[in-house]
Parts: sequence; structure tokens; C-alpha cells
Amino acid sequence: MPGAGAGHRMGSKYPRSVLFSLPPWAFVLEVALILIFFFFTRYETSVRSHKKFLDTYGVFQDVTVMAALGLGFLTSSLRRYGWSSVAFNFLALAFGVQWAVLLENFLYQILKMKFVFTLSSVRLATMSAMSLLISAGAVLGKVNLVQLVVMALAEVTVFGAVRVIGRHVLNMDSHLSMMYIHMFAAYFGLAVAWCLSKPLQEAEEKTQTATIPSLFAMLGTLFLWMFWPSFNSALLESPSERKRAVFNTYYALSVSAVTAISLSALLHPRGKINMTHIHNAVLAGGVAVGASCHLITFPFVAMVLGLVAGLISIGGAKCLAAHFNPVLGLHDTCGVHYTFGLPGLLGGITYIALMPLQISGNRNATVGFQLIIEAGALSLPLAMGLVSGLLTGLLLNLKIWKGPPAAKYFDDQAFWEFPHLAVGY
Repeated sequence: MPGAGAGHRMGSKYPRSVLFSLPPWAFVLEVALILIFFFFTRYETSVRSHKKFLDTYGVFQDVTVMAALGLGFLTSSLRRYGWSSVAFNFLALAFGVQWAVLLENFLYQILKMKFVFTLSSVRLATMSAMSLLISAGAVLGKVNLVQLVVMALAEVTVFGAVRVIGRHVLNMDSHLSMMYIHMFAAYFGLAVAWCLSKPLQEAEEKTQTATIPSLFAMLGTLFLWMFWPSFNSALLESPSERKRAVFNTYYALSVSAVTAISLSALLHPRGKINMTHIHNAVLAGGVAVGASCHLITFPFVAMVLGLVAGLISIGGAKCLAAHFNPVLGLHDTCGVHYTFGLPGLLGGITYIALMPLQISGNRNATVGFQLIIEAGALSLPLAMGLVSGLLTGLLLNLKIWKGPPAAKYFDDQAFWEFPHLAVGY
């Protein structure tokens, strides 16, 4: 075809930002990971571990479905960025889990010559790597794969450090330190997005959603909605706490879904529902109830929390993008602020409010001291997310990563082969 040959001789109008940066970085990092696994890791071989494997595998599957399908498709609603949304998140997850499982063992078994890997450690690494997938929603369409891999290294490392500080300095349990992942990841991503913000007039048309991509994004929402009780209960040891976590998460999710759909229709002058609201706000209840799901002893408390989370999420969707973000010069691609950030902050405040009910037989001074500790535990991931996100954003601005120009934001053609096109791409 003459047209195709001429197009290729002339060269693509899309910069080959991945060709000379992704392969060397990806191969070097992957080889380094393989060598670390070779020298420092081994599998658990005890007979008792086999039964524990079977007990853990169901929850591990649920968490993996949330990460790969749920968060992968949740961000796929942009009309010209569907391929990259799903595939970039998948690659980031695959790399992030490898790094997270090593980091977890380095931080907690630093004096051992060989790290013992269990399914529980891989499950925990998958949950930690989800921080990157949440943050990616704020910068999606504005970074290439190399920048996303660098972001994975930085964010998973900082989140692991935050969990270690929380557990050893502030005496947070593993469940609570993980449930603050939503708030940490949201504000990390927003800080990176602020550093990468450029005028988007040339790419504004490509930020619009379309019918089929929105349907795939709704599929991701449904996967997350179904499996969120498993995520919130995964790190709880007590069967009674795990049961309460599952029930309370389900109640909160149900109420936030009803609230989101109803309020979205109420805020439209003709009573129509905004699909973008539904992608995000129906999940707010699961985020908000995460920290305290095992403490709530009455279903109505979880339902009220789901109601408030849905209201906050829809209110954020209506107000933040139109009034708050433009003032800061910030573009939040997938609305992680009102999907994860604000509901996560609500969940942390709720946990602090419920703590006095869990402390019995102690003096008021002890209760007050514990509340100060819990306030510090809530502030730690928030502050670390903002500071480390800002530093990571400044790092990603370096020209060495060959990031896409603003005119090519939110465009699959900048990264993918389109065989059906007859001209250069």
C-alpha cells in the first residue's frame, strides 16, 4: 500500500518515547529482581504450611481480582485511552508485586540470610502494590510506562516504610496500617499529578468518556464492589472480627451505592444519572469502613458511614473538578481524590472516634494519650503520601524518562501498534 509506505518513511507524528527507554529499564530492573530472588529467597516447606496455603488462597484470589480486573478496568473510561489504562496498570501490578514482596521481607526479616516466602506474603505484597494502581488514576494518560515503573519503585517503597513506622513506632496492627492505603495512595498520586500538570487545551477532547469504555469501567467497579469485603478482612486474625468486617463492608458498600445513584440524579437538572459518578462513588463505603470494619458491632453504624461516604464522594465529584482543582492547577484523571482520598480520610477519623469505645477500665489520661497516638497514625500516611508524591513528581519531570508531550496525553496511539491504520502512527 503506497499510503502506508509513505507514512512510515515520513515517520510517526507520535514520539518514540517507549522504544529507547522502556526495554533497557525494564530488562535491567527485572534481571536485578531475579538475581535478588536467586540469592535471598526460598519457599516455606513445612507440612503445616500446606493447610495454611489452602485457607489463604481464596482471599488471595479475591485480592488479585480486585487489583488486576477491578482497578485495571476502573480507569478505562477515557475514549482514546482504554488499551493503555488496562495494560499499563497490569504491567505496573506485575512489577509492583515483585518489588513489594521483596521489600516486605527485607523490612521484617533483615537479619536473615534467606527470606521465606509464603502465600500470605504474596497476598500482602499484592495489597501493597494496589497503592500504585490507585495513585495511577490521578496521572493516567500523562505518563509513559517508564515513568509508571519509576513511580512503582518509589511508592511501594515509601508505603512499606510507612507501614513499618506505623507498626513499630505507633503500635498500629497490620490491618490498620494497610487500610490507610487509600488515603496514602490518593494523596501521593495527587501530588505527582500536580508536579506533572501542564495546560491541557490540546488534549481536552481526549479526556471525554465514551459509551463502551464507560461500560468496561463499570465492569471494574463491579469487580471491586463484589470483592471489597475480602480486602477489608484479609489481614484480620480473629474469626469474629473477620466476620464483622465482611458484614460491615457489605452494608457500607450497599448504602453508598444507593446514595451515589440517587444523589447523582438529584443533582442533575433533568434527573439524569452521571455514569462517572457511579464508577467511583459506589465504592466510597468500602473505603470509608475499612479501618473500623472490625470494630463496628451494629450494622446501622456501617450503613450510616456508607451514606456519609457516598455523599462526600458525589459532592467531591461535583465540586472538586470544577472549582478546587483549577485553582491548584491540578488535573485528577480518574477522580482518586473523591473516590479514595476523602472517603479514606473519613474512615480514619471514624476509627479514632470509635477508639474510646474499645478502651475500658482505663483513666481518661490513658484514653487521651491513645487518641493522640491514633491521630498521629492517621497523619503519618497523609503527610508521607504528599511529601513523597511531590518528590516523585519532581523526579518524573526529568527529561531522561522521555515523557509524552501534553498534545499526546490520553492517546493510545502514542504507545500502541494500530495495524488498521493506513498511515504512519
